[in-house]
Amino acid sequence: MAERNASSSIKVVFRKSSVLFFTTTSILFLMSWFFVLRSTGRVRFIDHKLLPNSKLFSTFDGSSNLQNVESAFWNRAILVDSEDVEAAGESGTINPIEKGKVVQHGGGKCNRNDELVLKVFMYDLPPEFHFGLLGWKPSGNSVWPDVRSNIPGYPGGLNLQHSIEFWLTLDILASEFPHSSKARTVIRVRNSSEADIIFVPFFSSLSYNRFGRVKSNDKKKTMNKLLQEELVKYLTAQEEWKRSGGKDHLILAHHPNSMLEARMKLWPATFILSDFGRYPTSIANVEKDVIAPYKHLISSYVNDNSTFDSRPTLLYFQGAIYRKDGGLARQELFYLLKDEKDAHFSFGSIQNDGIEKATEGMRASKFCLNVAGDTPSSNRLFDAIASHCVPVIISDAIELPYEDVLDYSEFCIFVRTSDAIKENYLINLIRGIGKEEWTQMWNKLKEVEHFFEFHFPSKENDAVHMIWQAVARKVPALKLKFNRSKRFSRSPPSLDTELKSIPAPRNFW
Repeated sequence: MAERNASSSIKVVFRKSSVLFFTTTSILFLMSWFFVLRSTGRVRFIDHKLLPNSKLFSTFDGSSNLQNVESAFWNRAILVDSEDVEAAGESGTINPIEKGKVVQHGGGKCNRNDELVLKVFMYDLPPEFHFGLLGWKPSGNSVWPDVRSNIPGYPGGLNLQHSIEFWLTLDILASEFPHSSKARTVIRVRNSSEADIIFVPFFSSLSYNRFGRVKSNDKKKTMNKLLQEELVKYLTAQEEWKRSGGKDHLILAHHPNSMLEARMKLWPATFILSDFGRYPTSIANVEKDVIAPYKHLISSYVNDNSTFDSRPTLLYFQGAIYRKDGGLARQELFYLLKDEKDAHFSFGSIQNDGIEKATEGMRASKFCLNVAGDTPSSNRLFDAIASHCVPVIISDAIELPYEDVLDYSEFCIFVRTSDAIKENYLINLIRGIGKEEWTQMWNKLKEVEHFFEFHFPSKENDAVHMIWQAVARKVPALKLKFNRSKRFSRSPPSLDTELKSIPAPRNFW
């Protein structure tokens, strides 16, 4: 009897222990899930005072801004909106172009009330390298004009198409003043060690256009060559250049013939170019350098209410027909298209009323030809975009501005050169594009045209803004290469290096 009572007591204790154990584990399990949900921001109704480490949780529930998240890639401030952060959490990436603004990938400082800021150190080069080329003369000790009240005029005509050096330098100078543009994407810093990029303010395209032509029987060096020589001497003597070997420097050479001599000595730097047509891949390439748009010469088509039917010309081209190198296709196309009734293919230039004629012609055309000339790119593409004339690009080696975030196939037609010069191929292809498809591309042109407009002060997502963002996307890779190059900087020479430095024995026999 005693044994039976003892057995019953043991069973009761075991049953109670099991219930207690199950209850405890269930509570712990529920609490663990509660904290997981709470930390991801899915539970928002609990008072922070009831939770441990409430400051940490408040970071995730939207009650405070995301701040001071330092990037592993340098000092860059990459800033996104909360909606973009949530979208990234779902898909793992952020759409580069969303809600009318470009968002930068990567780490950085995150603050929903700010915008992307690229820190730039700019050399105080003498005026003869920049605004002095425009006839501007400094007063006092300053080498820069006060851009709030005195902006030197830039020459018109073909000079304008390569004027990005002017716009970017103005943007850097303006960043130092209070109440600068709200669309600011760059700020000038005075300490080069704080900078993301070192900017070289040499107006190389203007230097070539004004002082690059060699006069007949003149054996003297042009002013353009002399400036390049002085620039190389100056840069290679700077501590900033020595520190990185020039890898973190930004040099503008938008005109294909600018920096012809200096580029071979300054190639570790990042170049801003119009294309790679006259560069070996060891000097310039898409991984290292930035492609920037031309400034279009045709004025923007404001209040464009045209339609597929109201543009009578099917295919339009006006420009130099007989070119060398990659431009040989132009004359082939001229002979193929000159007799087509709905195509306009003729010689034209900027002289006299060339701009006015091109403006009228592009605005009256459905499609505008952009054929490679002496180099893969030309200003004609950006004139077509400004005219909302769907570009037809025949240039196999062309590189396009900010193509890593912009899909040109949505508003451009690409045709291989080998196909374009086949009889009837191009004209039949264009005639096969119907009203609906053309209208979609026409609407897209109006959506993206502001990416190719230059302004001062700069505006959100204009060309200045977009170029700086393209530069910012190069910075992490530049920093990575720079850091990797320093791995063995403190190591003694390896045995292989020492053996290579020993001179070979002389042959005494």
